[in-house]
Amino acid sequence: MRRIVLLLLAVVLLAGCASQPIPTNPPAPTNPPAPTNPPAPTNPPAPTNPPAPTNPPAPTNPPAPTNPPAPTKAQPTAASASSSAVKLPEVNPLEVKGNIVMAGSSTVFPLAERMAERFQDEGYSGNITIDSIGSGAGFERFCKTGETDISNASRAIKSSEVEACKAIGREPIEFRVGTDALAVVVSKENTFITSATKDELAAIFSDAAVKWSDVNPAWPQENILRFIPGTDSGTFDYFVEEIFDKDEKPHLQAANTQLSEDDNVLVQGVLGSPYAIGYFGYAYYAENAGRLKVLAIEGVEPTKENVDNGSYPLARPLFIYSDAKIMHEKPQVAAFINFFLTHVNEEITEVGYFPASEEALNAARQAWLKAMGG
Repeated sequence: MRRIVLLLLAVVLLAGCASQPIPTNPPAPTNPPAPTNPPAPTNPPAPTNPPAPTNPPAPTNPPAPTNPPAPTKAQPTAASASSSAVKLPEVNPLEVKGNIVMAGSSTVFPLAERMAERFQDEGYSGNITIDSIGSGAGFERFCKTGETDISNASRAIKSSEVEACKAIGREPIEFRVGTDALAVVVSKENTFITSATKDELAAIFSDAAVKWSDVNPAWPQENILRFIPGTDSGTFDYFVEEIFDKDEKPHLQAANTQLSEDDNVLVQGVLGSPYAIGYFGYAYYAENAGRLKVLAIEGVEPTKENVDNGSYPLARPLFIYSDAKIMHEKPQVAAFINFFLTHVNEEITEVGYFPASEEALNAARQAWLKAMGG
């Protein structure tokens, strides 16, 4: 019996020992190599996805700021600079009363007449008297006898004339209103002349020559057909003054000469023959530039630039003059000068002249404001 008990104890002990090896399972802790799964953190190479930040080249889209060339559309702001023209108080011609007396330059006369007509067309009911007597005679009436309210001039006033004005209590104020430029033209069919000197013009437009070859042997032995403005034209007077030293006889005595107050008639005359030549305001050339050829004078072409800088020999500034006292005592004079300076560029090319520069016109408007105490 005792033996049996001992045997049972031995069996239990053996069984206990046999179940012990289970702890050898703890090598399962070698399962922690699952922590070697953390190599999943090697997935972080996904951060190599950040090359998506290489997408930021989209920031290279900021070249859209190169769109700011749209600011170059801000060149309208340059245009708005031209809209920085000096503004004068608005004039209603219907409200203007009293008469106005002007005299002077025959060159300014057509422009002054056009502005007077427009002033009256828009409601002015008074009379505007304009005499075409030349710049010098105009200053005489304005500065010596004091007969006129406004003096028209195709040249600046002389110091002696200023002194004469002061002697009768007048301080002349200069208003630039435009620029005169004559276009001397031939038909595009004319193949032998592109430029002329003043001396050649004096021969071409006078009784000193009948044929083109009389002026230049290289030119055709064909009659010169001349088309010139009428003697009442300021353009005619200016040409005579510049080319013939104020002596109109050689000009009027030239053979084959047709005069007309209508510049369109002159255009048609020149277009009628390759041996025809004429002169008139530049605006009429510009309207017919496809059919006419304008001559350079002394090698200088009548472009706006050459007119503005004074290099074109047949270009000169156009003025009107008045006085602050007159403008205050006769509000109609101040109103008309205001109207003139405000609207002259709407009419001047139709008359046949060039506009004054914006700077010159602004200076004239400033002179008006100063005279009126503005």
